[in-house]
Amino acid sequence: MLRFLKIIPLFIFGIVAAQEEVVHSVYFDTNKFNLTDHQIEEVTKFIQSTDSVRIESISIYGYCDDRGKDEYNFKLSSNRANAIKDKLVENGIKSKIIVTIEGRGRILIEDDIDNISEVRSKNRRVDVVMNFKEIPIEKLELPGVYSEIRKNHVVGDRIYLEKLLFEKGSSKLTMKSKTELDRMARQLLKYKNLEFEIQGHVCCTPPYHKEAIDKHTKKRKLSVNRAEAVYKYLAFKKVPKTRMTFKGYGNTQPLGKGPDLDRRVELVITKI
Repeated sequence: MLRFLKIIPLFIFGIVAAQEEVVHSVYFDTNKFNLTDHQIEEVTKFIQSTDSVRIESISIYGYCDDRGKDEYNFKLSSNRANAIKDKLVENGIKSKIIVTIEGRGRILIEDDIDNISEVRSKNRRVDVVMNFKEIPIEKLELPGVYSEIRKNHVVGDRIYLEKLLFEKGSSKLTMKSKTELDRMARQLLKYKNLEFEIQGHVCCTPPYHKEAIDKHTKKRKLSVNRAEAVYKYLAFKKVPKTRMTFKGYGNTQPLGKGPDLDRRVELVITKI
């Protein structure tokens, strides 16, 4: 039987605008991708509960658990994603705003993980990600959070890397991210006394998951991998490794100002 997760409204705050993102997950039994009559009714209610006028784009991602061959799982996850897409279109969603329909195959899990059956049941799913048009908001000010390295930092200050951008589900640095890290490396080499931890964070995961999946490794270590990518790049730029550590915190340290600030990599001063 399919199981549905509650709709999770997420408000993404930027400097001058906020974007609302809604994630809706559908869970499947092993080897299944067809919707039951009951769950078709649930999908319909989900669509009717959204403000279709404000929908900017929809992405649909299908997944399988870790068992079976890759070729089979990619096909099954694609069938799951397309089953949901068809139901959205049948209920009045314009196909042109569905920008991604992707079967991502199986989600790998650690060999020694507890409650493996429950984890696998959560991995057999489709995530429907709806992005809504921006709503203007005022600029946010957060105490102890900075975008530049300063001379008079105290232990615990956070350097939020505002222009460090990752694609969804990715830990690979973009060219814009590398430009931002080049700038940060120059500042770190100027203030040689500062030691810091590179912290990776994620948002928008279902409540029962503290960490997100890295689409490149298929493992639930996205915040760790993002932090490590920054660590390796700064080391490449001659920032001494003795001044740096890195750690992934998943979704456990939200700033309370919306997912845009929670989907971040930041530097936290540990010694001055």
